Order: sequence, then structure tokens, then C-alpha cells
Amino acid sequence: MKKLSLIDKFVTIINSLVAIALFISFISYYISPNSISIVSFISLTVPVLIIINFLFVIYWVVKLKRQFLISTIILLLGFQHVTKLYSFEEKKVLLTSDLKIMSYNVRMFNIYNWIDEENLDQKIYDFINEKQPDILCLQEFNPTVKLGFNYSYKYIKASKKSKVFGQAIFSNYKIINTGSLNFLNTGNNAIFADIIKKNDTIRVYNIHLESLSINPKKDYFNQENSEKLKIRIEKAFKKQANQTELIVKHQEKTTYKSIICGDFNNTAFSWVYNKLKKGKNDAFEVAGKGFGKTYNYTFPMRIDFILTDEEIEINNFKTFDVYYSDHYPIMTRLNFKP
Repeated sequence: MKKLSLIDKFVTIINSLVAIALFISFISYYISPNSISIVSFISLTVPVLIIINFLFVIYWVVKLKRQFLISTIILLLGFQHVTKLYSFEEKKVLLTSDLKIMSYNVRMFNIYNWIDEENLDQKIYDFINEKQPDILCLQEFNPTVKLGFNYSYKYIKASKKSKVFGQAIFSNYKIINTGSLNFLNTGNNAIFADIIKKNDTIRVYNIHLESLSINPKKDYFNQENSEKLKIRIEKAFKKQANQTELIVKHQEKTTYKSIICGDFNNTAFSWVYNKLKKGKNDAFEVAGKGFGKTYNYTFPMRIDFILTDEEIEINNFKTFDVYYSDHYPIMTRLNFKP
């Protein structure tokens, strides 16, 4: 520190604080919001913290200063988390026998005109028909909008709180069993369908975890509003944790291979993601490319996922950059090993 300029000494302090914050965020991956809810807040900032720490590494390397080790060590310690942020190469194995699964939060087909564009419901319908997924999982589905999806089998579950808000699973393959987990005190939910594909029966979960309800345009960060926002988000984190525990326990009872699709309303650096991913692969990590941004926000937020049992081979994954909702649709191609 003695040989550093006054400015670089200040940069070192800031660098150290950001590195510590990133390290704490890595730890939050293993801590339930029901235990220490405050760490879950930090997990939301992981993508930004990773990028900032990379910038600090570059800054010190250019200046040929050993302070580059501050962020480098933290990034190496959390390497498994760093790789969740960006995927460099898309896996492209496209087989005619692949099972194509799409997950999409359609935001009730824009019923309240959040996006100032006409006929978005029809555009969503046309987009899905063009991509032709074999299994389609929709969150924030509005059953009152009659689009006539061309699938032989379906399971639709509307929320108890609203007839225009729910979830749906559509399938080209026979559905032999369906059910709802019926989350308590919320409009969100998780549903499932047992689907037969040739000699395999798979269980597909379509989940929509509790929303954090963060609106950058309405949530002003003065002292009073920040405290209210903190309390609201803290409650949502705890609801997410309880919902996740319910899904995990439900899934443990099935003997079928299972796939979890949906809107987690949380990132790949969160405890809920870690809990749901156990024994599974993240289709984006295996076969996707880029940041995999699934939510329309200022920095890359990947909060929509398709997780598959490890026995299922992931051949391809895509995030589609279409602005018909506040979420972007995702689709994977799967192959079932003999």
C-alpha cells in the first residue's frame, strides 16, 4: 500500500469491500432465507458484483499491481458461480427424436397493457406455434384468452385469487396424471403433469415462485420506502423458501424422471435455485450461450429455468429475444438415454 498513489489506495479499499460482498453472496447460496434472510438480498446483486470484480482485476493488471489478487482469489473461490453468469459456447445437437420443452411467463397476455403494443396475445401465440415445442409450460397464464393452442393434451390451473392468472402445461404427448401443489396465501403456484414419451414417463413441473415485486419505476429508495421495500422482499424470500421446500418434498415421492420449468423469481445464485437444482442439470449451463437473460431489466437477470434430471441428455438451449412480456421465452431440446 505504501507504493500506491492516494487514488489507488482508495480504489484498493473499494475493491476490498466489493470482493467481500461477492464472497458473502457466494455463501448465501447455501443459507435458507428462513435462517438469515438478509443474505438473500446480496444474492440478487451477484451478476453486478462479478462484473465489477472482473473490472478491478483488469484495472490492477494494466497497472501491474499485485492488488489484482484481491478480486482474482474471490472469483476463483466462487468459480462455479462465475460460470453461471455467462456461457461461451452453445451446444447444438438437433435430433428429430428430441423432446422440445419451452417455458414462458406470458404476463397474462398483456391484458393490462403494460406493453404499449396491439395484439401481443396473438404474437405470443404465433411465436409459440413457429417454435413448435412438444411440451409448453406457461406462467401467468390467462385462461380467459382463447388462443386455441394446438395440443392434444393440457392441464390448466387458475389462481384462487384471480381467474386471469394461473399456469398451464400443454403437451403433444399423453398426460396420464396432473396435480397442483396449491401454495398458501399467494396467487403463485406449482403444477405438474406426468407425460408418456415412448417408453418413458416423465414428470414435468411448471413452477412460479413468489414474486419479489420490485418495480424500479415505483420503488423510490429514500429511507422510508427502502425500509418498506426491505420488509416486502424479506417476506417474499421466506415464502419462496417455503414453496421450494414443498416442491422438493413433493418431487421426492415420484419414481419418474423429472423436469422443473418455470419462473423462480430469483437468480441462479440463490438458495432456492440451489435447492431445486440438486440432482439436476441447468439446461442453460449445459447447452446455452451468453448471459441467458430471461427478464427485461437493466442488467442480465436469469430468473427463468429448465432443470432436468441428470439422466436426461441436454442437446440445446435457447433464450429468445422477443419483447412480448417482461420475460423472455426459453426452450431446450432433450434426449432420453436408453
